[in-house]
Amino acid sequence: MDFTPTEAQAEARGLAARIFADLATHERLRAAGSGSDPELWKALCASGLVAAVEELGLLGLVLLLEEQGRTTAQVPYAAACVYGQLAVAAHGTDEQRARLLPGIGDGSVVVTGAFPAQQGVRPSARGGLSGTVPVVPWLRDATHVLVADAGRRLWLAPLGEGTGMEEVELTAPWSAGRLTLDDAPAEPLGPGPGPGTGAGPGPGAYADVLATARTAFAGLQAGVCAGSLARAVAHTNTREQFGRPLATRQGVQLRAADAHMDTEAIRVTAYEAAWRRDAGLPYATHALTAAWWASEAGQRVVHTGQHLHGGAGADVGHPVHRHFLWGRQLDAYLGSGSEVLQELGELIASGS
Repeated sequence: MDFTPTEAQAEARGLAARIFADLATHERLRAAGSGSDPELWKALCASGLVAAVEELGLLGLVLLLEEQGRTTAQVPYAAACVYGQLAVAAHGTDEQRARLLPGIGDGSVVVTGAFPAQQGVRPSARGGLSGTVPVVPWLRDATHVLVADAGRRLWLAPLGEGTGMEEVELTAPWSAGRLTLDDAPAEPLGPGPGPGTGAGPGPGAYADVLATARTAFAGLQAGVCAGSLARAVAHTNTREQFGRPLATRQGVQLRAADAHMDTEAIRVTAYEAAWRRDAGLPYATHALTAAWWASEAGQRVVHTGQHLHGGAGADVGHPVHRHFLWGRQLDAYLGSGSEVLQELGELIASGS
């Protein structure tokens, strides 16, 4: 395994870091409220950081999402890249790639995902989709939604005719919504119906998109945790108690050290899963391992970051509280640690 970024990946990460640092400021994030930042989204798309993901691979995307997580920038970057750019590039037909990828790259098409598979979503006899998905992150920003139905087949539905959206507030400000499909027009992602396959790609494509999402959002969590810990380190180095910086206290040092090790565990497991996908190797168990670390360790780190700020950490307007909200939301989105661990155990036992 070699996680050393390529020259292109390193340049893209540096560019992302500059854009997020310049535009995802505390003042702009407060102004955005529970919505996203359209100017930041335009800047990301104009810089080519969405279109480049197909070339940079999943490891490249994980590196970029770390930079987003450090600032908790409120843009649908992870969703658009995972459920749009990478999903269409890997599983779309030549026609779908030619039609959709340019718009996804320039930001005029924003795809989010209704994942995992929803038992209530089903194709109709006329080729549309019906059902309800209670929570879809970034739905309020999307033009299309990638839906996995009860049969784990992938459908791409434009938001408009036959679709309804009701605003939903999550722990983190992810512009989420409740999606209602009423015989909504949709197209299978990839080849159409074939003998014994139903409409669109089967579980293989679904499993790949789900594992890709788990890996990418684990990378996002690594950035959230790194940002929370960096704020805690800065605070404890400048905040004094009884004439000494808090950072000189052994208890503070131990908490920070544990949080650092947890963050590194999230990062390296996400890197490994992403590297394996880019190398064409099996990575489903590795994606679940990354998701487990991101869920289980991630919530520990953001709790530590808030705790080490003392009373300031309890202020909902403090920047570190935003990391806390994102860390807990990612914990919920990836699935609780026990649920992910059970799925990982079952996958290992099955030999898949």
